[in-house]
Order: sequence, then C-alpha cells, then structure tokens
Amino acid sequence: MGFGVFIHRSDSIYDDSPAERYQFPSQYLGRVEDCVGDWIIYYEPRKVAETRGYFAIARVQQVIPDPGTSGMYLALIEPGSYLDFANSVSFNGPTGPVERGVLNEQGRISGRAQSAVRPISSEDFNRIFELGFAESAPLLPRVDADVRLSQIDEKEQAPFTFEQRDRVSLTVSRVLRDRVFRRIVLRAYDERCAITGLKLINGMGRAEVAAAHIRPVEANGPDIVSNGIALSGTAHWMFDRGLISLADDLKILISRQTNDPEGVRSVVNKTGRALEPSRPSDRPHPHFLNWHREHCFKQ
Repeated sequence: MGFGVFIHRSDSIYDDSPAERYQFPSQYLGRVEDCVGDWIIYYEPRKVAETRGYFAIARVQQVIPDPGTSGMYLALIEPGSYLDFANSVSFNGPTGPVERGVLNEQGRISGRAQSAVRPISSEDFNRIFELGFAESAPLLPRVDADVRLSQIDEKEQAPFTFEQRDRVSLTVSRVLRDRVFRRIVLRAYDERCAITGLKLINGMGRAEVAAAHIRPVEANGPDIVSNGIALSGTAHWMFDRGLISLADDLKILISRQTNDPEGVRSVVNKTGRALEPSRPSDRPHPHFLNWHREHCFKQ
C-alpha cells in the first residue's frame, strides 16, 4: 500500500467519476495497484483554466480491467471515502512545490510531475492534506441546532485525526465531513438557494441555506459538490420528500402530488430552473439527479 496522486480534469477523455472510479491505461497498472487499500489525492493540472490544483482525497478499494474498453483499467473508489478539499491547494506554495517529491536532485521540477499517476510520500501527503482541510474561516451552520459545536468533544473538533499503525492512515468523522461538504457546496452556490434564488444571511452572519445531498449519504451518496445543492429550509424539505426534483437541464420539476402547486411555483425563481455553480464540474451531475427522480420524486 502507498499514497498516490491521480491527475484528473473535468474535460478528461477518460471515463472518470472521481467519487466512484478512475480509468487509466495499462502503463500505470503497477502504480495504481500499489495504492489499493490506501489514500490518493486528486490533482487538476496547472494548464487547466481556473485549475483547482490538489482538490480531493479518496481511498482506492480495488483495481479491475475495464469491462467496456480493452487495455484500460478502473481503480474503484471505496464508497464514502471521497471528499473534496475545503480549500483547493496550488501546486506551488510560498517556498516552491508543495509536493516536494516532484523535484530532482538539482531542486528543479522533474518529468515526474507530468505523470498521470505517481506515488507520493507520507510527508507530502500530510502537507497537502493539512492545507486542503485548514479551517481558517469555516462556514457556520444555518442555525445553532444544526451543529452544536459545544457538544462535540475536543477530539471531534480537531480538523482531522491521524492514527499511526503500520503506516499513516486517515480517519474522517461524519461530523467533519458534513462541515466540509457544507462549506464547499455553499461556496459553489455563493450561499444562495438554487431553487428560490434567495441569498439570506442572518444577524450572526450565517447563511440561511443548507448543503443538501442529491443522493443521500444513507443511499451511498458521495460527499462531492456535484452531488450537492444549496437549498433554503422549505426547498430542502420539499426536495427531500420528493415534492420537487430537477431534470438534467436543471428545470425544476413539481410533483403532481403537491397539494399547493401554485404556491410552490410562487417560491421558485423566475427562470424555472435551478441556479447552477459557475464551475461546470460543480454542477449537479445527471447521474445523481436521475437517482433522485427515480427514488425520491413523487411523479
């Protein structure tokens, strides 16, 4: 086992779904197999416009031949392990590359940095991880009852916990995952409800929206921005109970079982479509929207 870096870009020609699978050619098979059972960091290249740099972690569960493409393989991601960084991490830090393993003996960036799959040292992994999850300005919960931080013990309040076994392994609590998920989803939607279009901030500086999973965690929904949407209280309630849903083009669907359809239409933003993030990769993915329509929406 060993830590790794997987290069991924949203416009990739490969059949990637970062929270579920990573497709790669046979030349990287040995390197990917070395990561099975351990954690990898996703990285978006610098040549991508508005690159996210190092942007997420995930755990590789197993590697299988791609059943649909000859000569290709799939690294299957352990369900529930994927998590976007709270802060994207740039390739270069104040003193040079944060992934110091890409430097050669002369201290220059080597060809290793261009490799789509590469091993990474525990020191580099920890450095990038800590930068990615630093909580200098965390988004506060919508109401005090959402997360009562005073009731979380000190161990849970620590941003993340490392345990030393045969190697460094990572443990992330559900409480902390929820905090990070809220932060990245609300940032993607500018703290504005995607259904109503309203951006309301209360007197304590809290955004009156929640970060809702499109496919719930209980149904193996991942903590990825494209499985999230910012919703105000009423919209969240209707979405969870299947009274509203979204088409793949983000048209807002209203269930015929709604007892007050005109009332629902009156709170929907004038476009009739959900607001979407500026970054295409943050947009609700059709895969998750289809799940919601099939399993939640009361058609």
